[in-house]
Amino acid sequence: MAWPVVYYRASDRSEPVNDEIDRLPPRAQVAIDNQIERLGLFGPNLGFPYTSQIEGELRELRCHLGDDLYRILYRRSRNLFVLLHFIEKRTDKVPAEDIRIAQARWDEFVRRMNERPRRPPRAAGHDAP
Repeated sequence: MAWPVVYYRASDRSEPVNDEIDRLPPRAQVAIDNQIERLGLFGPNLGFPYTSQIEGELRELRCHLGDDLYRILYRRSRNLFVLLHFIEKRTDKVPAEDIRIAQARWDEFVRRMNERPRRPPRAAGHDAP
């Protein structure tokens, strides 16, 4: 079973996580895209070292490319994973400001998904519709 993975989409229609990934060198983009695909394949069964809990239901998708460490903060909404915030990790812990950004985006996502009419999220991946 494949698990849908979507980028958080801001109210201005931008996709901050996708935009940050697109700014990286191609090798880094491929490594991160592979991790996103892995999350879609294994869903909640994907464990450490690929993913770990940050705070509450907020988790990090861990992407390594040599000495470069990338993190995508995400949450699960039923059978859907929402990629909320992207960081290049330079410290032992994820900075509190980055956690705050991810949580604010999650709150906005939930608010918009509860609106009527509902605006569905877009699937993650460069070839998604």
